[in-house]
Amino acid sequence: MKALLPTGNLNDMVRFADVAEPQPAPGEAVVAVEAFSINRGETFVLEKPRVAWRPGKDIAGRVVRAAEDGTGPAVGTRVVGHPAAFGWAERVAVPVRQLATLPASVTATVAATLPLAGLTALRLLRVIGSLTGRRLLLTGASGGVGHFVTELASAAGAEVTVVVGSPERGRRLLELGAHRAVVDVADAAPGMDVVLESVGGGTLTAALTRVAPRGLVIWFGQAGRVPATLDFFSFFDQHQSTTIRHFDYTDSDVSDDSDLATLVRLTAADRLHPEIGDTSSWGHTSARIADLRARRIRGKAILQLR
Repeated sequence: MKALLPTGNLNDMVRFADVAEPQPAPGEAVVAVEAFSINRGETFVLEKPRVAWRPGKDIAGRVVRAAEDGTGPAVGTRVVGHPAAFGWAERVAVPVRQLATLPASVTATVAATLPLAGLTALRLLRVIGSLTGRRLLLTGASGGVGHFVTELASAAGAEVTVVVGSPERGRRLLELGAHRAVVDVADAAPGMDVVLESVGGGTLTAALTRVAPRGLVIWFGQAGRVPATLDFFSFFDQHQSTTIRHFDYTDSDVSDDSDLATLVRLTAADRLHPEIGDTSSWGHTSARIADLRARRIRGKAILQLR
């Protein structure tokens, strides 16, 4: 079967190759992939790929081989999946605990946006707790996670301020419920109850000045790839009892299949609207990776096999 393999070349990061068919472990089903999405973090790994690793964490398609232990969806079932890797291929083995069934109303193209970005957003908001009436600041908001967080948090009653690269990128987030969009963290109002920070570097440092006393700062990424330097003595002189927390989306008490099912249900009910910035044939994957890394795509980039 065909699959995309890493090249280690920054100008053309993946290539097609013939690979062996997936051999599912117990509790895994084989899915014929119809669409997958690119995550920015995967493009970082592609710079220096690990031996025997292949990209692919967000896929949607149809089960062609059910798990041999009788668990999970049957052959022919349309599914969205979140394998650890290897999803940029014609077929991939996925643990049934990382699959959710798709209704007819949710296409594979839309479903492929949901796994990593949707799970991250859902679990970030779960960590925060009640959102009603709380002021929330979100940096790096124009990616897949940012769109999901904005819509879910706004619907739950939060007043969301988003930090984006341009006014044009902010317009869609305003349509999804954001209260305000700014292009500089310094333009956000102070006194935020919650700050969600995913850029790092100076952005994290600036975002800390916007949080209210006894507020919550959750650091969940470093998309800018620049480490942040914090002066904690100065910070806590101004922000009494503020909590700074690191977040990893894989650290969850709720299983992937359950959370994926929630994301599918919200999408099918027209309560969650995945932002698709580009849809292409998977023959254009290297070009879409370059576009994503250059921030020419807002939301998610989807590649279709069929």
